[in-house]
Amino acid sequence: MLTGGGARAAYQVGVLQAISAMLPKRTRNPFPVICGTSAGAFNAASLALSARNFHEGVRRLSSVWENAHVNQAYRSDPIGVYGNAARWLTSLLFGSPNKRSAASLLDSSPLAQTLERSLPLHGIQKSIKAGALYALGITAWGYTSGQSVTFYQGVDSIVPWKRERRIGIPSRIGIEHLMASSAIPLLFPAIRLNREYFGDGSMRQLAPLSPALHLGAERVLVIGVRKTIDTLPERVKVDSYPTLAQIGGHVMGSIFLDSLYVDLERLHRINNTIRMIPDETMKNSTMSLRQVESMVISPSVEINKIAEQHAHTLPRAISLFYRSIGAMRRDGSALLSYVLFEESFCRALIELGYQDTLPRRSEILQFIGAKPKN
Repeated sequence: MLTGGGARAAYQVGVLQAISAMLPKRTRNPFPVICGTSAGAFNAASLALSARNFHEGVRRLSSVWENAHVNQAYRSDPIGVYGNAARWLTSLLFGSPNKRSAASLLDSSPLAQTLERSLPLHGIQKSIKAGALYALGITAWGYTSGQSVTFYQGVDSIVPWKRERRIGIPSRIGIEHLMASSAIPLLFPAIRLNREYFGDGSMRQLAPLSPALHLGAERVLVIGVRKTIDTLPERVKVDSYPTLAQIGGHVMGSIFLDSLYVDLERLHRINNTIRMIPDETMKNSTMSLRQVESMVISPSVEINKIAEQHAHTLPRAISLFYRSIGAMRRDGSALLSYVLFEESFCRALIELGYQDTLPRRSEILQFIGAKPKN
């Protein structure tokens, strides 16, 4: 399971590089079910289409992220930045004359072009037919229905599901699904799929683990993009009002990060409850309960701090724009870390993911049931 987090998703590439280094060359994808949300959807799709050769999929991802630039994700030229922001503000104040026109702070059209060049998605069905992939799930949020929708492509035996505020729909995954899943509210425009417009799949995703379980997963490896908090934050007195970037950073955190750890806690409680139920009772029960193992790999340091070190690499026009809302300040670095699609920052996150993962080699290989490289 590859979570959302904008540019933070580069961390996942480092984790996958380390896992790739642990496995024999030309090995198949060790993850039969792959789920991705937001920027994690790009990484998930790349692994899925290259499932017959796991190393190739990781190399494809590495090539994209190690050479990333902001202008591959959204327009960073002066006209693109300020013209789009002006249209958004005008639409906010006076309404849009065209009800179908997109209103967002940033123009994400370059991202669609980058994905078209980088991800030949027809390879997903080839992976399924070859038996190297069971299912790929991409989640987006429907603005009209208010549902968390997982579009999945997999074997024919998978049954669509419908739960409170979340459903699974069989689909042929395309670039539009990835764009919808990564359409961060306000920053990027919503994407129309079928009958409604969709935004970032992390929004109100009450049960992030659910798609993987519905697609048949019995063990879930989660690659997160937030350092696990094990101590209470220090409470300090402040005099200045929070900047837009500081507020936006907290909003992003609540969208991308918080629900995952709540869902993991819920999974652990359910597992503990099942262990307390006698085997005979479980056999006679009509409820389909099963224990699901989980493993989480997440950053060992705060990604915000890394973003501060690489803020200067942004193009001048977008740098001035972020400075105006406080994103270039230390207390605005949380927001910056989601949109800093620059080579040096992404490479730093990839290296962090690689170094965080290597020491857990034995644990990871045992969890995914893979034989180590000789």
